[in-house]
Amino acid sequence: MVQKDKKIKIGALVSGNGTNLQSILDAMKRGVLKNIAQGVIVISNRPEAYALKRAQEAGVEALFLDSKLFGSRQEYFDMICQELEKREVDLICLAGFLLKLEGNIFKKFSERILNIHPALLPKFGGKGMYGHFVHEAVLNAEEKESGASVHLVDEEFDHGPVLLQRKVPVLGRDTAQVLADRVLKEEHILYPEAIRLYIQTKLKIPIA
Repeated sequence: MVQKDKKIKIGALVSGNGTNLQSILDAMKRGVLKNIAQGVIVISNRPEAYALKRAQEAGVEALFLDSKLFGSRQEYFDMICQELEKREVDLICLAGFLLKLEGNIFKKFSERILNIHPALLPKFGGKGMYGHFVHEAVLNAEEKESGASVHLVDEEFDHGPVLLQRKVPVLGRDTAQVLADRVLKEEHILYPEAIRLYIQTKLKIPIA
C-alpha cells in the first residue's frame, strides 16, 4: 500500500505527437489526477517526437534515448529501466510508444505498466494494429461500435487485462480518419480516468 499523501510518480514512454500524454499532463495539473500523481520523466525513442516538447512545456523532464546506440533491444530497455528507477517511478504509461517492450522491464515494473489502445480490446489488437490500421480494420469488419481501451501491459501486444474502456458509434460514412478523431476524443478522457482507477485499486490510495 502506498502512503495516502504520496503523489504517484509517472514515467511516460512516447514516440510521436503525444496528445494522450498531454491529456495526462493536463489531468495532473487541473483534472482527475491533481494532487494524486505527478509526471517525473518522459522518454522517447525519437528525437523529433513532439511529445518531448509537451513534457518540457509542462515542466517534466524529457529524455531521448536512441535505440540504435544499443547492442540489443534488451539493453535498450535495461537503460530505460535504469532511468525510470533513478527517478523512483511508480507507474509507466505508454502514450503512443511504438516499440514492443522487452527484457527486465516486465519484472522490474510488474503490473505497473499501462497502455492505451484505439479499439475495444480484445478486438483489433495485436501486432500491426496501431494508428489508422486499427480504424481501417474496424470499418472493414463493419463493426457498429468502436472505442478505446486502457490495459495492463504484458509481453504480448495489446494482451494484458483491460482496466477501462469508452465506446463510440461507427457511422455509415466514416473514414478511418473520421473514426480515429472520434475515438481520440474519448482516449483523452479515458486515459486519466483509467490511471485514477489504477491508483485506487492497484496502489490502494483512497481518493475523495
